[in-house]
Amino acid sequence: MTQSLLWAAGGTGFTFLMTSLGAAVVFFFRRQVTASAQRIFLGFAAGVMIAASVWSLLIPAIEEAEGAGQVGWVPAAGGFVLGVAFLMALDGILPHLHPGAREPEGARSKLHRTTLLIFAVTLHNIPEGMAVGLSFALAAQHNDPALYAGAMALAVGMGIQNFPEGAAIALPLRQEGVGRTRAFLWGSLSGLVEPVFGLLTVLLAGSIQPLMPWLLSFAAGAMLYVVVEELIPEAHLGEHSNVGTLGVMGGFLVMMILDVALG
Repeated sequence: MTQSLLWAAGGTGFTFLMTSLGAAVVFFFRRQVTASAQRIFLGFAAGVMIAASVWSLLIPAIEEAEGAGQVGWVPAAGGFVLGVAFLMALDGILPHLHPGAREPEGARSKLHRTTLLIFAVTLHNIPEGMAVGLSFALAAQHNDPALYAGAMALAVGMGIQNFPEGAAIALPLRQEGVGRTRAFLWGSLSGLVEPVFGLLTVLLAGSIQPLMPWLLSFAAGAMLYVVVEELIPEAHLGEHSNVGTLGVMGGFLVMMILDVALG
């Protein structure tokens, strides 16, 4: 258990660091990134999360269940549906505002726009933290170098796509009139849920071993909900949305190569 927690803390700590580095661009740019660049970043993040959901979460969930003598698709499908339902519920309950949007989503709230912007990115980071934490927990449980390599590949892929996510929260906050230091801090803190949820899921998986396939597929369902509900639609706003499509393809290729090459 201790080893699993240490590896999960290291992996999610890296993704949190990349979010912070992305938020730090607020010190160097005075304006928001261009619409085309934003679509590319969003598409790239979507591609990474799609590939990670398949190679790093659903396939290991099926293999883990079959290794335990279960029907592989049952926990994979069940956990997937629960993950989608969980994110759908959070999306409907938690008030949040996506960068560039005028009207907030979720429950009606009198919270300030800056707070709603932070909530939007924080919502995305929950399944990412779960995914990285569970991948390292699975590797530690089996003490398998291949699984460790796969978990590292997932952490690297998530970290790469977290960099533009950090910028995507800090720069809009700056445009809303927040000071650079505060915008950086809030952008960084939006990624703090990754180590928090990563460690929580590791504790849960370690306490109830048979839950691992369910938790892996749960994280996959939650991530794909974010991709289909928010990232891909936002990546295709406006004209010339093929740049968003290319971003998705690029992110998928990077994550697939990382997982296959390192795993």
